[in-house]
Amino acid sequence: MNNLPRRIRFGSPIMLAAILALSGVLPGCGPNYRQLRREGQRAMLSDSYGAARYFLEQAEEVRPRGVENLHDLGVCSVILARQRFAEMNHAAAMRELDEAVFYYSQAIDVYPGHQASIEGKNIALELKGQFEEALKHAEWAAEFVGPSAKQYIFLANELEQRGDVDGALLRFRQAVAVEPDNAEAHVTFARFLLHHNNDPAAIYHLQAAYRLDPLNDWVVEQLAIRSALPPLARAADKTP
Repeated sequence: MNNLPRRIRFGSPIMLAAILALSGVLPGCGPNYRQLRREGQRAMLSDSYGAARYFLEQAEEVRPRGVENLHDLGVCSVILARQRFAEMNHAAAMRELDEAVFYYSQAIDVYPGHQASIEGKNIALELKGQFEEALKHAEWAAEFVGPSAKQYIFLANELEQRGDVDGALLRFRQAVAVEPDNAEAHVTFARFLLHHNNDPAAIYHLQAAYRLDPLNDWVVEQLAIRSALPPLARAADKTP
């Protein structure tokens, strides 16, 4: 934790001991990693992100470089940054985002394929206004962590947000090519195609998604609207 940006820590050892005592940790017994993680997650669920970060930092000290713990620390920092922005405290918000990028980067260093941390880092970078850096990070993930449908879809969404429709189209095609049996990849591609008024191509991928996941209500609805449900599906729909 010596590489962390300098800041005032939330809480104190006294607070930690008091809360853990209420949670059933016996006096004289130091809290373990699992207990600290549990308290941190409870605090997150109650929207107490400052307290959550305190417990998660303690967990990091007990067992360094836990991917999920680092990810959750990143989440806390991003949410606290949003709160600082709402308070018009721009400098404090940027410090929180620096920490978020740090935590997510540490998680990715431990596990390069940790999708939640990859996406979280991009959110933090975009909130900092570092849009080109965010795009480079997405491109790195697609090239070095993948290939996987998730990585290509992630990059496609980043490109679409920046107005690069052709680049996004290419990445969506790569997503369904690398995982043709991934129903969600076809669904996401279909949404993109519908958004850009390419119904024929969208129907193709909706039908592919339907074959893989016939219980997806949105897919069934979109195919029905376009009178493109497969014959068996239309027959089943009329069954009393």
